[in-house]
Amino acid sequence: MKIAFRLLFVLFFFVIISISYLSIVGLETERFNNQISNKIKNFDKKLDIELKKIKLVLDPFKFKLKIKTVGSKLKSHENIIEIESIKTQISLKSIIDNQLLIENIEISSKSLEIKNLISFLRSFQNTPELFVFDKIVKKGFVIAEIKLEFDSNGRVKNDYIINGFLKDVRLNILEKYDFKNLDLIFEYKKNDLRLSDLVFSLNNLKFFSENVLFKRDKNKYLVEGNINHKKIDINKKNFDLFFKPFLPEITFEKLRFSSNNLFSFKLNNKFRINDFELDSKVLVDEFSIINKLNLKNFFPNAKKDFNFSNHELSIKYIKDDLLINGKGDILIQDKNDILEYSINKKKNTFRFKSSLKIENNPIKIDILNYKRDNSLIQFEGYTNKKDEIFIKLFSLKEKENQIEIKKLLLNKKYEIVKLGSISLDFIDEENQKNQIKFNAVKNKYILNGSSFNANKFIDELISNNKNSIFFNIDTNIEVNIDKINLDNENDLSNFKGNILLRNKEIIKANLNGNFLDNKNLRFTINTNNGNKITTLYVDKAEPLVKRYKFIKGFEGGYLDFYSQKKNNLSKSTIKIYNFKLKELPLLTKILTLASLQGIADILSGEGIRFDEFEMNFQNKNNLMTIDEIYSIGPAISILMDGYVEKNKLISLRGTLVPATTINKAIGSIPVLGKILVGTKTGEGVFGVSFKIKGPPKNLETTVNPIKTLTPRFITRTLEKIKKN
Repeated sequence: MKIAFRLLFVLFFFVIISISYLSIVGLETERFNNQISNKIKNFDKKLDIELKKIKLVLDPFKFKLKIKTVGSKLKSHENIIEIESIKTQISLKSIIDNQLLIENIEISSKSLEIKNLISFLRSFQNTPELFVFDKIVKKGFVIAEIKLEFDSNGRVKNDYIINGFLKDVRLNILEKYDFKNLDLIFEYKKNDLRLSDLVFSLNNLKFFSENVLFKRDKNKYLVEGNINHKKIDINKKNFDLFFKPFLPEITFEKLRFSSNNLFSFKLNNKFRINDFELDSKVLVDEFSIINKLNLKNFFPNAKKDFNFSNHELSIKYIKDDLLINGKGDILIQDKNDILEYSINKKKNTFRFKSSLKIENNPIKIDILNYKRDNSLIQFEGYTNKKDEIFIKLFSLKEKENQIEIKKLLLNKKYEIVKLGSISLDFIDEENQKNQIKFNAVKNKYILNGSSFNANKFIDELISNNKNSIFFNIDTNIEVNIDKINLDNENDLSNFKGNILLRNKEIIKANLNGNFLDNKNLRFTINTNNGNKITTLYVDKAEPLVKRYKFIKGFEGGYLDFYSQKKNNLSKSTIKIYNFKLKELPLLTKILTLASLQGIADILSGEGIRFDEFEMNFQNKNNLMTIDEIYSIGPAISILMDGYVEKNKLISLRGTLVPATTINKAIGSIPVLGKILVGTKTGEGVFGVSFKIKGPPKNLETTVNPIKTLTPRFITRTLEKIKKN
């Protein structure tokens, strides 16, 4: 009994020792080499493996043998992959049943060149995925692990897994995009490839990603994931590559930003990207673009570049739909302002909504004499397929002051082709109240209000060299404004009338207003068979004439203007009666050169009175032909003609004669002279002829004395004297 117990104990101890040895140390054998080789061939008959001795380790808890071999070589035709290890498991039951059923195999590679691994895989299984990888991968290294599962019949299941990591990889998806220094962890299951912990350089810009998924869908691949980066500086080449397709109107200078991006797209077998989608959160430290807009008349201290800083952006791009929402600082002038915006670009339409909070920077509108240092600008609108711009709302606010425009449509020439309304309600730089509205009512427009300061408006009209009318709407405008300020001293009240527009031209107008001293202003335009007649009569000429910079100290007078225009040629006459000049630089210069210093002193001092000024001239395109300018007064008379080529050349010539000389010359005419000027003609002085010629800013004046007046001068003088 004791002997049996001892034998049983020894046997039990031997079994324990054997199991422990097999579980901890294991043993080596070549018995399973053929089975493992056959299993791999079941995966693909083209595969062959060169195995060394196999180590067996017992798993007593699962009743399985763990099988492992190292230093093997996997072969497919002439391609060889060096294997770090091969692992598998065999159930003890299958060994007892003499079936040797292998459930799975795990193959771990050494560090391999990716190109060699792809070539090896394609040699026995040339899938579309491998074809794509072979095209885009240029270099790099990989350590991979393949997990194969087998069914009860020993066939490989279709749920094998390949995972591992890549190091120092370079890809070339498109010629413009250079992927390099790529490190990542990957896992391939059936039709899915998942990448994680990516770090790479794209066109020398460093990025990282937590996760990217490639999923096969028929003959296309769905790619989705995220890409993030810390602060990077973008040069012009990369800006044109990544951003120019979405923002073609922007001329780039500088960009520094960080972002978090979710993306997805489809890649076909020709490596074309379709259905690209992007969802980004961007923090812009600095973004500088060239200012292509002429904003000096709006922002007087506007710089040549716009600089954006501290901008938080949300960017979404789906197919052809780009949506950008952002807010941050913008430097347009001397100090930062706050800009908030929403931009939506979809195919040929471009929608925008923005607000600009201006703090301690000037903003002005010269034509309205508006200027403030703190304002809020808001505007909203869109562009369409015709390159037209529709402004749904534009408003400029500062405390109680407001300028508002609604439903404004501009064509690609920036002409107004539709307008809902304009509302002005503000106090201007001259402390004048402006309160008028211009709005559409059915098929016409109404301009009405309590007051409007037209001082700067008139100056802008006089100095503006552009002849084109930007209001391209055929309509009738009714005008009814209680008071219009012409300057600090002169107002028009009850300014009323009508204006008819056709083809960007005023074809009919009738406007009237009253000065405070019972004097009137009347303006008319009438068009018949292409013949346009314009008249302006002002009982008080001073508010209009004194605006011309070359005339100073104009006093009194009333003005009568008549013009007839046909076939782009206008013939006009302007007459000014009973006025006085205190300073006229050109006239003073002529008088001084002619040694008529006494009259020159009067002109620059007390002033010279004129009974009448008449100018007859013609305009065609940029050329003004002056047929005659004649002015007569108690002290001096002038007769001249010439031409003015706009912004290029002025050429004038004429005769200037003091009144005593005129009296003497006319008095010498038998009978008629005595009737007109009497017998006492005074001492008399010689008259002068003069020429004025040159560019507008560099005129040259020459003067020559004359002893004999021309018949034309005498005739014109006689006509004026007889008329008076």
